[in-house]
Amino acid sequence: MRGTGVALITPFNEDFSIDFDSLGKIIDHCISGGVDYLVALGTTGETATLSKAEKEQVYRFVVDKAAGRVACVAGIGGNHTAEILATLSDFNFDGYDAILSVSPYYNKPNQEGIYLHYKAIADASPVPVILYNVPGRTGSNMLVSTTLKLAAHPNIIAIKEASGNSEQFMDILQGAPDSFLVISGDDNLTLPFLAMGMSGVISVIGQAYPAQFSTMVRLGLEGRFEEARQLHYQLYSMMKAIFLDGNPGGIKAVMSMMGLCKNVVRLPLAPVKSEVYQQLETLYKELR
Repeated sequence: MRGTGVALITPFNEDFSIDFDSLGKIIDHCISGGVDYLVALGTTGETATLSKAEKEQVYRFVVDKAAGRVACVAGIGGNHTAEILATLSDFNFDGYDAILSVSPYYNKPNQEGIYLHYKAIADASPVPVILYNVPGRTGSNMLVSTTLKLAAHPNIIAIKEASGNSEQFMDILQGAPDSFLVISGDDNLTLPFLAMGMSGVISVIGQAYPAQFSTMVRLGLEGRFEEARQLHYQLYSMMKAIFLDGNPGGIKAVMSMMGLCKNVVRLPLAPVKSEVYQQLETLYKELR
């Protein structure tokens, strides 16, 4: 799980059915661009709007299309611990190397609740677990002490940190075992976080610009920051702009310009507003 992972979108047709042809093109685009692994059905995949049958179809499609060319991670998380455990017991893990599991949202559990939730998942999962801390979506922050306590579990290998708190990242990096990976959840902060000692990123922008972004990450991991910085600033405005009116609305707009998918999201999401679309289009033309 070192390097560049991509949090795949779920492309839709105009009738809101899943566009598997586009998903296949995106997977090939990512792999040919040099990404290291794919994440199926994270937040960017609009997972909350997919039925159980649709989720199973996407999980299978991703590993079948990847065909062993890169590692694959399944997004399996939620705020109902028993339901996640039931999902794990029925899940077909063929082709999956790990799961990414978001910290429980809406319930706002205390730190002991978060710890016990993840411990139950790690005890039950037949593949390694990547924690996912994203306070902006969950309504609660997983504290450093909780992360370090979980890092001692033999089946928990990493955390995707999207708190934006650099002091928190450094405290985790300083206190965690060497084998425990700290992964960026913020595209625009990835390069400075690599300098702190992070192991890579699970990216949104990386599926639109996989060659440039994964090269930047690779250079950063090699300590070649002067070269990496050029690619960082080349993509920096776009990294920020795709989140101006929600995710994955922004990245889907850009990828529709590339001919990789249609500019369609499912309610309650809506496509980005016209002024944001125009800004994204301007940036896209500058990057061509």
